[in-house]
Amino acid sequence: MAAGRMHADELDIDDALVRRLIAGQFPQWAGLPVESVDSAGTSNAMYRLGGDLVVRLPRIAGVADDIAKEHAWLPHLAPALPVAVPVPLGVGGPADGYPWPWSVLGWLGGANPVVDRIAEPGLLAADLAAFVRALRRVDPAGGPASFRSEPLGERDGVTRAAIAGLRGVVDTEAATAAWGAALWAPGHRGPAVWIHSDLQPGNLLVSDSGRLSAVIDFGCVGLGDPAVDLIPAWYVLPASARGAFRTAVGADDAAWARGRGWALSVALRELDYYRETNPVMAGIARRVIGEVLAEG
Repeated sequence: MAAGRMHADELDIDDALVRRLIAGQFPQWAGLPVESVDSAGTSNAMYRLGGDLVVRLPRIAGVADDIAKEHAWLPHLAPALPVAVPVPLGVGGPADGYPWPWSVLGWLGGANPVVDRIAEPGLLAADLAAFVRALRRVDPAGGPASFRSEPLGERDGVTRAAIAGLRGVVDTEAATAAWGAALWAPGHRGPAVWIHSDLQPGNLLVSDSGRLSAVIDFGCVGLGDPAVDLIPAWYVLPASARGAFRTAVGADDAAWARGRGWALSVALRELDYYRETNPVMAGIARRVIGEVLAEG
């Protein structure tokens, strides 16, 4: 894999390409400065366009269809949500050697939460729970399946493969035991609901006071098991705020066990895949695994 790449099939994307795409398809924005956004994101390259816009370009073919999904469903979801979400402003098409759709959205200010530096963990837990509950209440009619719509048990093979790949990196015996325990949890028996599916620190923005101000990157959004959106309990919140989040979001024992399993599975796969190419993502995943295993 080439230096600086996270995926073997990742495209080369740079400022010059973004300028050409904007000039060719959105001439009204052609004079605005273009600046790469420093992000640990793995699916899309992001470029600030002037002061109020951001350009999002898929890095790999597997996420190219997310552009159309976001632009179709974000306007439907946004009015029901308690915090800001991206506002789609335009969809670009293939050009100048770039083969997929890409998008222009409104820029949302704020910072990604850092677990060890959350000013008011209890308030952030309440904010996250309010977002999750509001999203679940949106009418599911016609909604697409989420990126993580499969039952937890269907991830058994890939999760165990990730554990095997991390031998010597994490406590694989404890990880195997924790994963096995999660598989014993009863499955979701109600209807599928709207879930974001990827409520990780990089997809959340907080204000200076530490309150949740926006949720971004809805490429994984769709209908699925509500337990998937419990992963911020381990990905975002310190252990001291986990109980408040669980209470506020209304998770029963089975949902909480599945949510813990989702957090562990996602983190194991991320650490296995990104530990050499994305130190920020790998560091977050390593911490999540440690938090799950510390719970016994």
